[in-house]
This record gives sequence, C-alpha cells and structure tokens, in this order.
Amino acid sequence: MTERFTEATGTSVVGGTERRGVRSLPALVVPVLAVGAVLSLMPLWLGDSRVMMTVSVLGLAFAGYAIGFNVIFGSTGQLFLCVGALAGIGGYGAAILGDTVGLPIVVSILAATLASSLAGGLLSWIAVRRSLGVIFTGIVTLIFALAFENLVLGLGDLTGGESGFLISSGGDSFLRSRVPAFYLMLAMVLVFLLLHGLLRRSHIGWGFRALRDDEIAAELAGVNVARYRVYAALIGAAMLGMTGAIYAFTQGRVSPTTFEFAELDVVVLVMLAFGGIGSLLGPILGSVTFTAINEALLDLGHLRLVPYGLLIIILFLWIPNGVIPTVDDWFKRRQTFSPLE
Repeated sequence: MTERFTEATGTSVVGGTERRGVRSLPALVVPVLAVGAVLSLMPLWLGDSRVMMTVSVLGLAFAGYAIGFNVIFGSTGQLFLCVGALAGIGGYGAAILGDTVGLPIVVSILAATLASSLAGGLLSWIAVRRSLGVIFTGIVTLIFALAFENLVLGLGDLTGGESGFLISSGGDSFLRSRVPAFYLMLAMVLVFLLLHGLLRRSHIGWGFRALRDDEIAAELAGVNVARYRVYAALIGAAMLGMTGAIYAFTQGRVSPTTFEFAELDVVVLVMLAFGGIGSLLGPILGSVTFTAINEALLDLGHLRLVPYGLLIIILFLWIPNGVIPTVDDWFKRRQTFSPLE
C-alpha cells in the first residue's frame, strides 16, 4: 500500500482512499476552552498573594515558550537550542524600542516579534541549506544562543549589561498589575494553542507530520521539506519572541538571567518532554507541573535540584513519550480491546 501527500490540499491518499487532515473544530476548541476555564480560576485562589501571582505569570510565560518550541521541534524535529535567545530578542527588542526609541508598546511588541521570527527563520534556512541533522542544528543554534548572551553583555550601554534593563514603558498601566498581567498572558497562551491546533489540522500540519515521521519518504511524497521547516521556525520563533516581549513589559525589567540558556532552554525542553513532544496540550501540562514542583521545592535552595532531577529521571524512564501521548495510547488500546476477540 502506498501513500501520497498532496501539498496543495493537505490530503494524504492511501491505497486510493483520500484522508483529510482537518478534524471537527469543536475537537480543538473544547479542550482549549477547558484549559482556559481552569487556569482562569487561579487568581481567585492566589489573587491576594503577589508572589504567587508572579509565579503564575512566569508559569504562563513558560507555557508560551513551550508551545513555540513545540511548533519548531515537535512538528518538524528541528532542535533549536536558542529558545532563550529568540525570546530575548523579543524581550530586549521590545524594551529598547519602547523606552529608548519611544515607540508605543503594541508596536514595540510586534516589531520585536517580527525580529525573533526572522531570526528563527534564518537559522532554519541555514540548517536546511547546509543539510544539517538534528545534532548539528542544535549545535549551530546553541552557538547563536551563546553569541546572543555575549552580545547582551557587550552592549551594556544599550541593554543594561549584567544589571539588566529597567522598563519604564507601561509602568502606570495594567501590565504591572499581577492579576491583569496573568489574564493577558493566559489569553496569549490560549491564542497560541488555537493557532497551533489549527496549524496541525491544515495542509501545513500534514506536511509537518510527514517530514517529522520520515523526511526522505516525505520528500518523495511531494513535501517541500525546506519550505515547511522554515515555516515552522518562523511561526515558533514568533511565539517565542512575543512571549518574551509581553513578559518583559509585565515584569518591568529584563536581564541576562531572564533568558539564560540554563534558566530557560533546559527548563522548556524538560517541560515539553514531560508533557509530550508534538502533542497540543503537552506544553501546558509540563509548564503547570514543573512550575508547581519548582515552587514546592523552593525552600530547599540548591538542594531542590536533587529531588527535581530524580523525579525527571523516574518520569522519563517510565513515561519516555510524555504523559499525554502515553495516556492517549492507553485509552486507544482500551477502546480497541474487545473481550470477545
């Protein structure tokens, strides 16, 4: 039996039978709305604690980062080890455009998002042109991340160097209030989820899955591998940049540690691997779980890394594919099992 992918319509033809990649819209909207409804209740529980609301805003920022990384890595297998750098372009770019240049906040965010998107697309284009595999793509993007960190420190007069950049724009607006900032970040995350879900159900999503499963077979089936990889990088990097930009304005400050590789890239990769790489809601589950775990172990200081690391090892040994894909496979096996067989 052979399978042919039709790029123009997003259909795959198997044995003469056409299968479309578009599922019913409620199957996408209902889970996203359910996630939004549950998370929207958090301020009712934590609203009196500014510290906990700050942690919640950070958790939503990590969810946004994880969704963007999921579009790039989970959809097309491009290992971008520069999540922090792309988010930093958005954060620092928006802060500088808003404070130094004097642009409106919305314009600053959009311009910084565009810059992040172009940087991600350029990295993907270079990797495709040089036919770099997963490991070498990771090395190139890691070098880019380290170069960005050095650039931030080297341009201290513009970025604030090690002490960071204090953002005055939006200081007297709702952006600095914890509860409104929480709902702004939540709205952004829900929009990202809807966009990713719609993308997965489009012809672009079919192309992503085809080249992720088998790049050679996908190319033989008519998928333009280079184009689809750059598409994923442009979209995912835009999400990373926008998250970094909005988070910067809600915090009123950015610093090298805000977007540091160890503080952002490693954590996002762990969150996504735990929730399920390539799954729609995996980034949400991972970010909520590890934000809560990190806060619960905060009193242990540096020792919290010991149980944190042990938990990660145990989870990945027992659930190597992530929680959501594992649970989904379990339900599918239960549905297909029949005691009469």
